[in-house]
Amino acid sequence: MTVFVTRRKPEILRRGALALTLGLALAACDPMGPVAIEPAEPRLDAGEPSEESRRLAAYYGGVQARLLSQGLLRRDGGGPDTYFSTRNLVENFERIALYDEYALQSGTFVQRQTPSRLRRWEVPIRMRLVFGPSVTDEQRARDRRNVETYNARIARLTGHRIGLTEGPANFIVLFLNRDEQRTIGPRLEELVPRISPTVVNEITHSPRSTFCAAYALSERKSNHAYTAAVVLVKAEHPDLLRLSCIHEEIAQAMGLANDSPVARPSIFNDDEEFALLTEHDELLLQILYDRRLRLGMTPAEARPIVSTIAAELMGEGAS
Repeated sequence: MTVFVTRRKPEILRRGALALTLGLALAACDPMGPVAIEPAEPRLDAGEPSEESRRLAAYYGGVQARLLSQGLLRRDGGGPDTYFSTRNLVENFERIALYDEYALQSGTFVQRQTPSRLRRWEVPIRMRLVFGPSVTDEQRARDRRNVETYNARIARLTGHRIGLTEGPANFIVLFLNRDEQRTIGPRLEELVPRISPTVVNEITHSPRSTFCAAYALSERKSNHAYTAAVVLVKAEHPDLLRLSCIHEEIAQAMGLANDSPVARPSIFNDDEEFALLTEHDELLLQILYDRRLRLGMTPAEARPIVSTIAAELMGEGAS
């Protein structure tokens, strides 16, 4: 994964999200019926974390403390100091939903802003949480509550069905420490049949500078509907950074795959001002899943419809 240094805090490297078009064939892409919940995987006894994992935990703890001391990682969703107009919303949607941040080049993802097409989920999401042995039962319960609460919020905003399952899934969220990342490859290939070796390599070798990542996949290059996704959350994160990763990466895997330095108030911005999904970001999700927009639309095709939807959501004419 390619990462870059933020301009506001050069020592803090951005969390990345990739929107990929890779070949997949998943039984979990069938329409969601009643989910048969299988027994959760038992938590295996975890060995002592490696020195590298302990250093990562200390590093991420220091990052969170430093960001908070600078008034960043806000949780208020925006306020009077973060006004945005209908025009801002339209422009931010276009940059975040209709541009790609990364391109695949010689087997590696490189940062390259390029116009894309509208992508989102059309099939119900069956989400499975996969925890490494290092994650305690108490932490697993907190993570599950946080994901369930957030999923309910996204489902309300988008009208899209999202359910947790312990069975076959088309959306995998990994909570792994550094040691567990290195060995997750075979398990990931079981969970996501025909997953690209490039994605497996990105996850197993994810560096310290990548706090978390999202990979959304479709079956064919010409098919702009997502059929699978994998999110990686580093288990070494302290609570707020961990929750911030959940918010950003799940939302990006819904189809808001890019970031913009001018989007505010937003988690889709490299400046780390906001930790959690904002009111602005809720509007982006509502626009993305409005049925007036069609899969595969280019920025030019989508722009007039997005302007109409945004004006309706803002309760004013496009400005």
